[in-house]
Amino acid sequence: MTSLTKILSKLSGYFSNRKGLLIFIAIFLVILNFIFGLVFTNWVAQSNLLLHVGIVIGFMGILVAWAL
Repeated sequence: MTSLTKILSKLSGYFSNRKGLLIFIAIFLVILNFIFGLVFTNWVAQSNLLLHVGIVIGFMGILVAWAL
């Protein structure tokens, strides 16, 4: 349990100076999902995996920026 606390402490310290980083990563993943949908027909494009991961990361980025 203490290792989880240490990891969360390090992550919060890292993202306290970079509040918009997770949101930019999320925007990049959503745009990348759009490009994959236009170019490829594999399971990543069909399942919109990058879109879903990008939305979750974006929400986490908003929550982290709001909390810090």
